[in-house]
Amino acid sequence: MILYRCITGKDDSEFCHRVTAALNKGWQLHGSPALTYNTENRMVICAQSVVKQVDGDIYDPSMKLGEF
Repeated sequence: MILYRCITGKDDSEFCHRVTAALNKGWQLHGSPALTYNTENRMVICAQSVVKQVDGDIYDPSMKLGEF
């Protein structure tokens, strides 16, 4: 089964650490990062999709994907 996550957040070192932590747990980058600018908060927002192959074939929406 393939799991999918989209990690989002302010473009700062915390966001990079979250993506790095996912990569070190076996997740793989899926596509390029996306950026947008939040004019209200005057900040750049990042998004990076990641995927991971795991055992099993039954997906359950209650799964906490960040724990894989």
